[in-house]
Amino acid sequence: MTDDRMQDNHGPAALRTRWQDALVAARAGAEGPDPLPYADNLLARWAEPQREYHTTAHLAAVLDRIDTLAGHAADADAVRLAAWFHDAVYRPDRSENEERSAVLAERALPEAGVPDAVTEEVARLVRLTVTHDPAAGDTNGEVLCDADLAILAAPPKEYAQYAAQVREEYGFVPEEAFREGRAAVLRQLLGLPRLFRTPYGTAEWEPRARQNLLTELELLTG
Repeated sequence: MTDDRMQDNHGPAALRTRWQDALVAARAGAEGPDPLPYADNLLARWAEPQREYHTTAHLAAVLDRIDTLAGHAADADAVRLAAWFHDAVYRPDRSENEERSAVLAERALPEAGVPDAVTEEVARLVRLTVTHDPAAGDTNGEVLCDADLAILAAPPKEYAQYAAQVREEYGFVPEEAFREGRAAVLRQLLGLPRLFRTPYGTAEWEPRARQNLLTELELLTG
């Protein structure tokens, strides 16, 4: 796919359509207000100036990966809605982003016509991104967490760009403190028995992701 076609697929108009499709599907035939103002509110959040990595490009990439993994999910549309909300509130200097994002979903989705059970599932999935540790058999959680972490398995150049963007988001942290904190995160990830829980993620993403994490850790601590 060319850069221009990728931009068209990931641009604001395409993302608004993807939101509308997921929201209407989640309504399961029920009536509701125009979906597009909700999309515009979320897209504005994802475009806030403090973001370098957690941008609309990340949102689009997560949605793409959910499409890849959708057959594994019990409710792929709930997972797609969770992707829209999972970093909707994002301040690098705060620790409660996931909780605030989940609360935003709990407030917005019922107003948008989504049934309570789906709203509860979306909020649960958003909160799960604190740990990225879904329980065995939680197929929705496995899909969202794998899609969110799939950047770890990017080609080396793309992974390096991701790592640089994370550093920019934490530009307020002194270099030594950042290196120590980031190294601790990488060691925690490398210590997990599995980074990915879906069969596709395990087969296609796990080996490269571990190599990328090891490389970054060596660069930080070498």
